[in-house]
Amino acid sequence: MTLFWKWTIGVALALFLVAFIGLSLMAGSPKDAYGMVRYALPHMHRGKLKVGDDAPDVRLVALNGSDHFHIRERTGAKPLVLVFGSFT
Repeated sequence: MTLFWKWTIGVALALFLVAFIGLSLMAGSPKDAYGMVRYALPHMHRGKLKVGDDAPDVRLVALNGSDHFHIRERTGAKPLVLVFGSFT
């Protein structure tokens, strides 16, 4: 291996390490940095739903925390609003 390739590989590894440490500091931990990179990849966000499509029929937990229901049971004359997030 020539000196050029040794330096090129060394610099690339150093840049990768600096970027990973920077992301870890911004995200809070190396695990969170890995999660940020993993979910930012474009192929992770591709789905088959289009605007105007019906929502998939999934089983959800009601606001009381113990009851479960399917989306199809609640869709009818009234709109159904799903909020995904944390309110802590």
